[in-house]
Amino acid sequence: MKSEYKKYTELDVWKNSRELVKIIYDISKKFPKEEMFGLVNQMRRCSVSVPSNISEGCGRQHLKDSIQFFYIARGS
Repeated sequence: MKSEYKKYTELDVWKNSRELVKIIYDISKKFPKEEMFGLVNQMRRCSVSVPSNISEGCGRQHLKDSIQFFYIARGS
């Protein structure tokens, strides 16, 4: 039976989260240098976590596992 699910790269939520990463990186470039390893690092890691967890969730074999990764993405 063929799956009816879209690839994660076709999902609007994944596309939007990638755009968010770009925005966060652009904005955080303007932060003071002393924040590079503090606030900037945290913001960048959080933003990258969103599309990463969406793609990870889409790659899982069980719905319960997928949902867990989507919750993690939402929390990020």
